[in-house]
Amino acid sequence: MNTAEIQALNDACIINTYGARKLAIARGEGATLWDADGREYLDCFAGIAVCNLGHCHPAVTEAIRDQAGKLLHVSNLYYIEQQARLAQLLSQHCFAQKWFFCNGGAEANEAAIKITRRYWAQKGTPKPHIVTADQSFHGRTMATITATGQPKYHQGFEPMVPGFRYVPFNDLAALEAAITPEVGAVMLEPIQGEGGVRMPADGYLRAVRELCDARGILLIFDEVQTGLGRTGPLFAHQDFGIQPDIMTLAKGLANGVPIGAMGCTDEVAQGFSPGAHACTFGGNPLSCAAALATLETLTGPGFLDRAKAVGNSFMDQLKALAAEHPQIVEVRGKGLMIGVEFKEPVAPLITRMIESGIICGPAGPNVLRFLPPLIVTEEQMARVVSVLAACLGELGW
Repeated sequence: MNTAEIQALNDACIINTYGARKLAIARGEGATLWDADGREYLDCFAGIAVCNLGHCHPAVTEAIRDQAGKLLHVSNLYYIEQQARLAQLLSQHCFAQKWFFCNGGAEANEAAIKITRRYWAQKGTPKPHIVTADQSFHGRTMATITATGQPKYHQGFEPMVPGFRYVPFNDLAALEAAITPEVGAVMLEPIQGEGGVRMPADGYLRAVRELCDARGILLIFDEVQTGLGRTGPLFAHQDFGIQPDIMTLAKGLANGVPIGAMGCTDEVAQGFSPGAHACTFGGNPLSCAAALATLETLTGPGFLDRAKAVGNSFMDQLKALAAEHPQIVEVRGKGLMIGVEFKEPVAPLITRMIESGIICGPAGPNVLRFLPPLIVTEEQMARVVSVLAACLGELGW
């Protein structure tokens, strides 16, 4: 089918929750995509930070093929070797000692919210409230959309789930004031993604950790977008020299195969007991086999260092471009998670970039976001800067 045929079939059969779509992608390899009409693109969005190893990575593809020939699914009423091995490998690279597997980021955050509430309830000191940040994004379930500090996502779904309160990101005084006896945890993205690639102020995350310790409450890091090498280290919080009590992952964990994970300390893990939480497909052999291959590749010698170097070079080039274009307000981010804020809405710029063979996306109305696969080269990202400069010229920006 060509693009027009796919669009017609989609419009006839699919609920329109995504608006008008610009492309029908048919094939991918590495950082390159081809649409249904054969046009080629450099992918700088990676399925919204999912395909960190690029498309059809050989190690992941082979793991999927091999596992599909053995066993796709059994229920979590049985032990699953791949799930246990994945949990062990994750724990070898971070603070978390226990894991719960699910299907994606919203489910991982839902698990984090539920284990927090139940942890305190089991201690006999219920603390059902969780503080999150303005402009945060934590998912689309009723609990995680309530945790999301952006009213536009709440509209039409009221009433929201009780037990959430919001404070400005980077405002420690506001956070301190919000932590009352009913609060059991603070939940933050180390770097806000959908909110505009907003960076924590120097010392902010460390101060949040110290505040949570002083008040005797839990710290949850939503690393659904920032995790798995996206910002430089394997997990973004590692760059700030602190550890949470709970961390959520998804997106890049299996390079495109649906999986989510909630990791926590042994202490917090006591909040869940048999029957307290479950997931039919979570941690199935196929998704865990793909995640194992992905994680083994990400943690291979030099992989993350090379990706970080490419990100630093790209950031430097973007900042040099910003100095020449007054429409650019700021370039910010870490590693290969970068936002370019403009004075104007970026929708027409994204359209021009796609027409010029570069796939990128927004993070709010005025922020152009780059989330390329971590296997991109400096030459490819230099091409992106060149195309961006040309598009800015065409728009008169």
